[in-house]
Amino acid sequence: MKPALHLDIDDGTATVRIANPAKRNAMTTGMWRALPGLLERCAADPAVRVLVLTGEGDTFCAGADISSLTDGGESSRDLAVAAEEALAAFPKPTVAAVRGFCVGGGCQLAAACDLRFAAEGASFGVTPARLGIVYAASSTRRLVDLVGPSTAKYLLFSAELIDTERALRTGLVDEVWPADALDKRVAEFARVLGSRSLLTQVAAKEFAAAEGAARWEHWAAEARASGEAAEGAAAFLERRAPRFAWRVPGPA
Repeated sequence: MKPALHLDIDDGTATVRIANPAKRNAMTTGMWRALPGLLERCAADPAVRVLVLTGEGDTFCAGADISSLTDGGESSRDLAVAAEEALAAFPKPTVAAVRGFCVGGGCQLAAACDLRFAAEGASFGVTPARLGIVYAASSTRRLVDLVGPSTAKYLLFSAELIDTERALRTGLVDEVWPADALDKRVAEFARVLGSRSLLTQVAAKEFAAAEGAARWEHWAAEARASGEAAEGAAAFLERRAPRFAWRVPGPA
């Protein structure tokens, strides 16, 4: 199978599958390069409410495909950071569904998602110290924000792998499920997210970023114009599911 990113859209959920099974779904330069454009398509598609990132088969992603590194690895690392930043900036909710190895660049991608659900037996690691690579400042900051300084330093300094129990305890993952129950749980949760107000989700996601509070007035005005709160209140009083209609605005 040729290394690739596969996209499927079904019932409001876009599933991006990392596929390079011969190398534990390691990301090639071409895959890093393709991810931002694929995310842009999903962001612009009104049918997409949630994005799930996962791996082909029984592993998530073992990092960068070392054989694909060019220019001493600099080009590939730049592309990896750009792909990670594009994923972190994706406006709609994102969930990483992790089984098997989630290491190096794979862990970067999982950390860039809003939430991470893992199968029992998954392994996590941030491994630039094995290769003498300086981890990107933005990636380091995101990891620290997610798991705290001590765990981030443990992962970065040692390049050791941790199991799902420790990943759950330190906040690297949000839920752990038996391997045969993971897909069902992720699909169910994606449907829950897809039924909620996208306006609320997009604004909350932006506010969660350090610079997000500066856009409070923008989102307050968007909320007033959207009718989402009125629909939510009406649905509650009428004891029905709300029909939220707000969509992410397209490019100007």
